[in-house]
Amino acid sequence: MKKGSVLIFFIIILLILVMGGSFAYNTLFEGTSGAGKQEAETVEELLNGDESFYAAGNISDNSSLYEESGRDVVTMYLTVRKGNKSEGTNHTWTEVNEHSAYYYDEKGIDRYKVEALLQVGTDKGIEPGGLGYGKVAPNATVQIRGQSSSMNPQKNYKIELKENQGSWNGQTTIDLNKHMTDGLRYRNKLGFDLLSDIDQLMSLRTQFVHLYVKDLTETEEGEFVDYGLYTQVEQLNKTALRAHGLDRTGHLYKINFFEFYKYEDVIKLESDPSYNKAAFEEYLEIKGASDHTKLIAMLRDLNDYTIPIEDILDKYFDISNLTYWMAFNLLTGNVDTQSRNAYLYSPQNSDTWYLYSWDLDGCFRYDEDKVRGTDWAGEWEFGVSNYWGNVLFKRCLKSDTFRAYLDLAIGDVKNSLEKEKIKGLIGEYRNVIDGYLYSEPDVIYAPLTPEDYEKVSDNVPNLVDYYYEKYSESLQKPMPFFIGTPALSNDALYFTWDESYDFQNDDIKYQVLLSDDLDFSNVIFEYSGFWNSCETDSPGPGQYFLKITCSDGEGNEQKAFDYYDTEEQRFYSTICFYIHEDGTVSRLTNEE
Repeated sequence: MKKGSVLIFFIIILLILVMGGSFAYNTLFEGTSGAGKQEAETVEELLNGDESFYAAGNISDNSSLYEESGRDVVTMYLTVRKGNKSEGTNHTWTEVNEHSAYYYDEKGIDRYKVEALLQVGTDKGIEPGGLGYGKVAPNATVQIRGQSSSMNPQKNYKIELKENQGSWNGQTTIDLNKHMTDGLRYRNKLGFDLLSDIDQLMSLRTQFVHLYVKDLTETEEGEFVDYGLYTQVEQLNKTALRAHGLDRTGHLYKINFFEFYKYEDVIKLESDPSYNKAAFEEYLEIKGASDHTKLIAMLRDLNDYTIPIEDILDKYFDISNLTYWMAFNLLTGNVDTQSRNAYLYSPQNSDTWYLYSWDLDGCFRYDEDKVRGTDWAGEWEFGVSNYWGNVLFKRCLKSDTFRAYLDLAIGDVKNSLEKEKIKGLIGEYRNVIDGYLYSEPDVIYAPLTPEDYEKVSDNVPNLVDYYYEKYSESLQKPMPFFIGTPALSNDALYFTWDESYDFQNDDIKYQVLLSDDLDFSNVIFEYSGFWNSCETDSPGPGQYFLKITCSDGEGNEQKAFDYYDTEEQRFYSTICFYIHEDGTVSRLTNEE
């Protein structure tokens, strides 16, 4: 922790001793069950009014970058040509667009690229003095970007300007995102614009872009084809670090999948003979300094449970950055942040690590998912339980002090996410979007009808209150847990699962159901009790379904992390397994 927070922690302990524990516990954590201004003030008093918590921390954004709102639209003209083999640009535009990221992963090859001339102007044409004006030779390369989004018919693109070919808005890498799964087409921009007003967090510049593409990869002549509306999001790289006032020589990792375990078989120093960069980057993509010594030291100590989490936070993290980052994602419903969709950054001469958001198109999705029938999110994905599977956040959330600080951050961020502010921003976006979304080519893939679009968009400003309620409720519930694979021995079937956790220290009761059908209409075995294991006689070879839930003394229920998918529905707290004729047991994974 920073700036006297260790002293604050001991003040809390002293209060607990003096008041017999009841005053401190009730004041602090009854307040965290609902993080409004009244509760936040109670927590502030308990924390001795530490105003330093509200400071921007050890890093702060360059606010001048956002003086130009970027809420209009810029037109980009992209002329693509076949390049040469040595630069990997000897491909056609069709080849670039026909493969997803998974094709390249399977083949173990780089993504296809083409040469391109990028020119910037307006819908009336390329403006004098603008990037690429008067040029005829390629000044860039272009390829698809994204992972799962690369499977969509409308692609996202990464345009990289060549050396000494200038820049656009100070950027030489330009990411254009189509956001096909975002029916509103403004969520990413809304998220970063809201972030730019929160001093404790860093944001990125965004811009609506109207893209035209002329394909000369298979012919010497062509015309510009309208590709519709995109959102340009500043790529966080060394250039961006410098622009935002950060250390461009520092450590920067893009989190692909990372739950802060040690991952000792992969997270290694470059000097280690068994170091495998490709395997490393399945977890963390290296965007900055490549000496991983500091990262490994942090993970080693974080996973050493003999070291108090308060000491870990004090040495390796910034409490305001962690709590405000979590608060922002909690209050915008950006659930896909348990183990990805963030950067991990640390300045060169510091041990402190910061989280930096990079993909916000998952914000404010509640109504759209309902309308489109894509609301498969589990109950535990809203609220602090969403982060319980992550080592860092699980340890943090078990800390009374961290939860108190999180409650303060929730209250502060909630005040920043005012309904009228959000409504005003959406109005500005709609001035741009409405002219594109229901016109070709974007209307072909519009996820929402115009009527549904209006309903979903109109309710976005109200969703902060909804997500706030989910946060409050989550503090009262037990935490989710993982179900183990059943084991068979001597004709007995054994079930085990991780223990849940309750912030109120209530006893947790588990409910277990075993069935040979998914709707559990034929229950073969059931258990209700406080142990996190049980057994029954083997029901014999076949396919079975196991459901385990838990509840506390107040009747608050929680599901397991595990789920089973069919084509139509996701069943949480449920696993599917088989007992084979030879007595072995296998568990069906969702990938299968």
